[in-house]
Amino acid sequence: MSSPAEFYNSLPPISKAYGTACLLTTTVIQLGLLDVYYIELIYELVFKHFQVWRLITTFFFLGKFSINFGIRLLMIARYGVQLEKGPFERRTADFLWMMIFGALSLLVLSAIPIFQASFLGISLVFMLVYVWSREFPNAQISIYGLVTLKAFYLPWAMLALDVIFGSPLIPDLLGIIAGHLYYFLTVLHPLATGKVILKTPMWVHKLVARWRIGAPAQTSSRAAAQPDRSTGVAFRGRSYRLNG
Repeated sequence: MSSPAEFYNSLPPISKAYGTACLLTTTVIQLGLLDVYYIELIYELVFKHFQVWRLITTFFFLGKFSINFGIRLLMIARYGVQLEKGPFERRTADFLWMMIFGALSLLVLSAIPIFQASFLGISLVFMLVYVWSREFPNAQISIYGLVTLKAFYLPWAMLALDVIFGSPLIPDLLGIIAGHLYYFLTVLHPLATGKVILKTPMWVHKLVARWRIGAPAQTSSRAAAQPDRSTGVAFRGRSYRLNG
C-alpha cells in the first residue's frame, strides 16, 4: 500500500494542482487568516474597483471543512484524476483547456441573475463529474452502497441527492450546463457535422510545454477514433479527439 505522500505524488498535474489549491484556500479561511469575502465573486467590485482576482479565487473555495467539502475534494481526486489519466492521458493541454473553458463558461452563466453564484468551485467540480460521466457512460457507480447505476446518470443522481438534503441547486445545474456545453462542442457536434468548433488554443499548448506540465504530448496524429459500439449513439464516450 502506498503512503499518502506517494499517492499525492502519483496524481496528474492539473487535478493535483486544483485539488491542492482548494484545500489550501479552505484551510486559510478556516484558520481565520483570510476573510471569505475577499475571494467571493462580486461583479460590481470586479468592474468598478478592478478586483479581478475574484474571477479566479471564486473557483478555489468548496466551502468550509465538512463532509460536503470532503466529498467535493474526493470528486476531484477520483473523477478529475480518472479523466486526466484516461481520455486525456498525454493531453495535459487539452485537459487544462477544458478546465479553463469550463471556468469561463461558469463566469458568464453566473452573470445571469437567475444563475448568480458567489463561489463557483462546486460548479467546476460538478462539470468534471459531468464530463467523466460522458466519457465512461457504462461504468457502474454505487450511491452510498444503496443504489447502483450507470455513470451516465450520476450527475442527475447527485443533483437529486442535493435537493433531498437541502443543498443549493444552482451550483450543480451550472456545472451540468458548462459540462454539456464543452462535451457538445468537442464531441457531439464534431460527430454530427465533422466540423470542430472548439480547439485547444496554441497558447495553452505552449504554456504546458514551457512549464513541462504533465507527460509530453503524443507526436502521432490524433485522428478520429472508432466509435465505442458498446454504448448508445448520442453518448458513447469520447470517440472524437481534437487535434488542437
